[in-house]
Amino acid sequence: MAGVEQIKVEAGEMGMRLDRWFKTHFPGLGFGHLQKLLRSGQIRVDGGRAKADTRVEPGQMIRIPPLGVDQKGAGPLTAKTMRNQDDGDVLSQMLLYEDPKVFVFNKPAGLAVQGGSGVVRHVDDMLEAWRSSKGEKPRLVHRLDRDTSGVLVVARTRLAAMKLAEAFRGRDAKKTYWALVKGVPKKREDKISTWLIKEPTPDGDRVRVAQHGEKGADHAVSYYRILEQAGQTMSWLEMEPHTGRTHQLRVHAAHIGCPIIGDPKYFEADTNWDFPGGVQNRLHLHARRIRIPHPDKGVIDVTAPMPPHMRQSWNLIGFDEASGGEDN
Repeated sequence: MAGVEQIKVEAGEMGMRLDRWFKTHFPGLGFGHLQKLLRSGQIRVDGGRAKADTRVEPGQMIRIPPLGVDQKGAGPLTAKTMRNQDDGDVLSQMLLYEDPKVFVFNKPAGLAVQGGSGVVRHVDDMLEAWRSSKGEKPRLVHRLDRDTSGVLVVARTRLAAMKLAEAFRGRDAKKTYWALVKGVPKKREDKISTWLIKEPTPDGDRVRVAQHGEKGADHAVSYYRILEQAGQTMSWLEMEPHTGRTHQLRVHAAHIGCPIIGDPKYFEADTNWDFPGGVQNRLHLHARRIRIPHPDKGVIDVTAPMPPHMRQSWNLIGFDEASGGEDN
């Protein structure tokens, strides 16, 4: 950018935090740099000073000073669009939040977190590109399924990794997912409590609901509530896993008769159910938000924009993303 610009907030960005708006439009802009520009008043909203947590509204004009980074132009990051990009550039586009101890990324659907059979590129390997000046590689502290998009927390130091991993084990982290499911659950909100067991298959691990006391079974608890529904055909669920078992939300959604749209392992529709026109047959499960104690003090609270295939489905169905109730 050669000089100051004014960019209008679009209708689909209503209620978005200003720091997340910048991550959407200028993914290469670091959080620390953004904070300096806000404190000095170089970034303004409708002519007035603003903070990182300011919520923007459609039609507002955001003053953009010279940033030294390119504006996002090639479209949303996906496993396909990142194919020929350097690992460091991809991580910059994924970045939602950073401080001296923590990175939080918005992982695209289709990108594996760790290596495995048939995995050519994964986040753990890409983090090599962001080793610190002391040679320390950022560390994974939790996982997401390959086809699940959304918030992924990464520690920048060994001590931060220990504290964050402890928070996940102690269930001090609150993880919120959005899912598009077949049908409508019988209750508007409920707790799902089962025993789950993981079994190897030729197509990879598969999880099933088990009996209490069955060898190798682990207890799993999830909570859900309906945010919107399209008649009796599909529902938008907010889901929260209390435990962290493999494929837990996917199995629990199927267990209550409402499998997640596009789930290749657990979606088994009857012959009378037609896949909605225009909705892609891809997993519609997104790690929307995470709240976790910071390794030093305070709380990390980060929300990730939906992936393109889910946003397309929301638009086709007529769901209002802004009604997700994220301030709770």
